[in-house]
Amino acid sequence: MDLGNRHVVVTGGGSGVGAETAQALARVGARVTIMGRRAAALRDQGLPWQVCDVTDPPAVAAAFAAARDAQGPIHVVVANAGAAESVPFAKLRPEQLAATLAVNLAGVVHCWQAALADMRAAGWGRLIAIASTAGLKGYPYVAAYCAAKHGVVGLTRALALELAETGITVNAICPGFTETPLLERSLAEIVQKTGRSEADARAALLAANPQRRFLQPDEIAGAVLWLCSDAARSVNGHALSMSGGEI
Repeated sequence: MDLGNRHVVVTGGGSGVGAETAQALARVGARVTIMGRRAAALRDQGLPWQVCDVTDPPAVAAAFAAARDAQGPIHVVVANAGAAESVPFAKLRPEQLAATLAVNLAGVVHCWQAALADMRAAGWGRLIAIASTAGLKGYPYVAAYCAAKHGVVGLTRALALELAETGITVNAICPGFTETPLLERSLAEIVQKTGRSEADARAALLAANPQRRFLQPDEIAGAVLWLCSDAARSVNGHALSMSGGEI
């Protein structure tokens, strides 16, 4: 694959899936800009970076403008930034719901809008959201997160049709539990709230995957590379489950 003439922005690029995806794209020649809220984590990746809170539209516009000035028009956006909080639905506070929707759904909208004009001008583009199996099914105690990720899948399907004749494809990747810092935080929260051991918490999450293993970030990065390739040019409006057969 040759992405040498393509500028790719990856949000949530300081760790986990975002960092792995950014490095994979750089290895095949893309000009990569990573974005996130923590400068130190971004700096550690050794790639061009911009501090950006995806929930803040002016901040997104400024970060994308700076990335464009540094590396040229943007051809691919991998909207990976996200966050999850576990809370029983009856105790879900309005501010928790708003925060979850802001980062997981509105953040995708802001970032895709910030690059769309570049892609239209080029007649080519890839809008890719890292959603979740929570966008395809429900899980208890994360109703807000499931609602947000279902929203991302709906957004993907609608925008894919809107842009179908432009040379831009729009797709979502829906991983199951993946070995990342987000998973570690989820396990710690389970241990803290239930009193289970970490081993028991891991076993409970692994039970959802028929392969009985957590995904690795490089698997998701590989799916992103494929969606960026010409081999996937007819894949549009798709929500790709990566879950070992769970969905």
